[in-house]
Amino acid sequence: MKRLMCMLSLAAGILASCSSNPSHPEYFTPVEESTLRAPAYPLVTIDPYTSGWSMADQLNADQIRHWTGKAFPLLGVVRIDGKSYRFMGEEQLPEGIPDEAFFAEAAQQKSAVVMPTQTYYTFECGGMQLDVVFTAPLLVDDLDKMTRPVNYLTYQVKPLDGAAHDVQVYLEATSSWATNVPGQEVSSSIGQTPDGDVTYAKTGTTSQPVLETKGDDVRIDWGYFYLASATRSNVSIGISDDPGMKKAFSEQGTFSTEKSLHPSSSEQYLGYVDDLGKVTSSASGFAMIGYDDIYAIQYDGENRMAYWKHGGKVDMHQVLDQAAQDYATTLESCREWDKKLMEDARKAGGQPYAELCALAYRQTIAAHKLVEDKEGNLLFFSKENFSNGSIGTVDVTYPSAPLFLAYNPDLLKGLLNFIFGYSESGKWTKPFAAHDLGTYPLANGQTYPGDMPVEESGNMLILTTAIAMREGNADYAKKHWAVLTTWADYLMKEGMDPENQLCTDDFAGHFAHNANLSIKAILGIAGYGKLAEMSGDKETAEKYLAAAREMATRWKEMAADGDHYKLTFDKPGTWSQKYNLVWDKLLGLHIFDESIAPTEIAYYKTVQNPYGLPLDSRKTYTKSDWIVWTASMADNLEDFQTFIAPVYKYANETASRIPLSDWHETTDGKSVGFRARSVVGGYYMKVLEQLMSQNK
Repeated sequence: MKRLMCMLSLAAGILASCSSNPSHPEYFTPVEESTLRAPAYPLVTIDPYTSGWSMADQLNADQIRHWTGKAFPLLGVVRIDGKSYRFMGEEQLPEGIPDEAFFAEAAQQKSAVVMPTQTYYTFECGGMQLDVVFTAPLLVDDLDKMTRPVNYLTYQVKPLDGAAHDVQVYLEATSSWATNVPGQEVSSSIGQTPDGDVTYAKTGTTSQPVLETKGDDVRIDWGYFYLASATRSNVSIGISDDPGMKKAFSEQGTFSTEKSLHPSSSEQYLGYVDDLGKVTSSASGFAMIGYDDIYAIQYDGENRMAYWKHGGKVDMHQVLDQAAQDYATTLESCREWDKKLMEDARKAGGQPYAELCALAYRQTIAAHKLVEDKEGNLLFFSKENFSNGSIGTVDVTYPSAPLFLAYNPDLLKGLLNFIFGYSESGKWTKPFAAHDLGTYPLANGQTYPGDMPVEESGNMLILTTAIAMREGNADYAKKHWAVLTTWADYLMKEGMDPENQLCTDDFAGHFAHNANLSIKAILGIAGYGKLAEMSGDKETAEKYLAAAREMATRWKEMAADGDHYKLTFDKPGTWSQKYNLVWDKLLGLHIFDESIAPTEIAYYKTVQNPYGLPLDSRKTYTKSDWIVWTASMADNLEDFQTFIAPVYKYANETASRIPLSDWHETTDGKSVGFRARSVVGGYYMKVLEQLMSQNK
């Protein structure tokens, strides 16, 4: 077979490398331990497209995969005294090549820990300990770092037997990271940033169909995937269309190549070798994985760049240089952020709750893409993963909101801005809020076939009120007062006893007289009254707050069913989680009778199953984000933890090895549907409650 292999191995000044420099041993120890066995472990989490996960207990037991399940090959091997040990992924060979495994022996994994921004692994092999850390700097208080399309893979080796060992580390990715389906023609090349500080291999399709592929179970096939390193004399970067790099590394601990590959419909391979030399105490290094998507979102008919590009002022070369230069400070920032989030969550709800929040963090943020409109307003678009692929779905924003309200309300504004803009532009003329803005990544107008009138209007009003309460002013609401008024008046007319319509739990079917949906409408009206009060409009405030209180009184009479409250007003003997009621407590509205929440909490404890509280009396499945909201209605920590324990058990034991599913069976813990969705940001509801109580 003709072999085309390429490499640059250049000597240059070390930038931010920690190679052969154990000056930061704390990088390889989590800020705290976690015993949670994740359903899937987040590794590379940049956005809905560049998303790599380990869906097994052992990092080397299966391929690394995109959240959709498609293989995103990422191979990791450590060579110790001439013998290779595979620590990540499974070996991939091109079609037509004999099954000749170069890395059959696996390192022994000792531990795996998920923190909010980092995943830690420890292995033993060849008389050494190998630590591997995956870092995604999704720091919501630093939008440049949060949106920077570069993650780090950091590694460290230490002798366990007191002897010196000769060590090399090998990483390999494939062009699958830059294609939607197998067989798309790709080309790969090697290059350096203009100043030579970073060396990289990159790959992408030859067709470059920018923003042409849309939908749910799809991956990106435009832009370029990067495997990169700060330029160092001991690091080699290579590309190949055959197993030559693997063979050379297994035999020699290195490889030698040229500069580019011809276009091919077969997978191409990007390789990285760090020769750590003789290791007597410890040695470490890091590689960078990145993606330049050229354009990220089409909004209102125009292609928009990702936030980090700042309208084209920053390019991928600059961001790679910056990522290498501030590697150490970024890891320190991530550690501090992990520590803060874990402390906040543990204080709010206990250790198991904190571990759930850690697992939800990267999944939530990486299911979004941040861009700006022409005026520089933030547009934070979610992708409705594995439910229908919609972009900017309001009832996906609603459950994910607690994380952003807790740590950066500007990002929640970014989730609402385009919905407000859609109505204010006149393109959406209905008297209630839209469901979405299109199909990801095309945000040109609602494509979902059904409306959710009460659901989405209530969501927008409640979340706008929450922003005002979090910030201590109603300035954001004032910018959109006319539309908010239209929605509040719609809820006044239609929200008390909703007609037969969809709500956010549409997968369970739609029905009339939905008691939980009615709560949302009433609290949306109350929220509008609260916003008017904060704006100094006492007359409007009194009108809407009084209406909400009167509706809440009627609600209690209509929904009462002995020791609990009904699923629908017309069906006695039914029940449901009244998770929307949590906002009455959180926002200090006090619209509903204070006896309702304790009554519901007491009843829910009698109908729990091993893996959680069912969504309602119709089925045994549940939504785990809503469980956390329902649990947050409790007035004591013990009751809260009573509902959290089965959710932890689900995450820890589920046989569904996929990024956290928010829709699962409470009887056996298996996923019913959905995966990798941003709605698990709703796990932060108890954290948000704690933070908002400090503001009162």
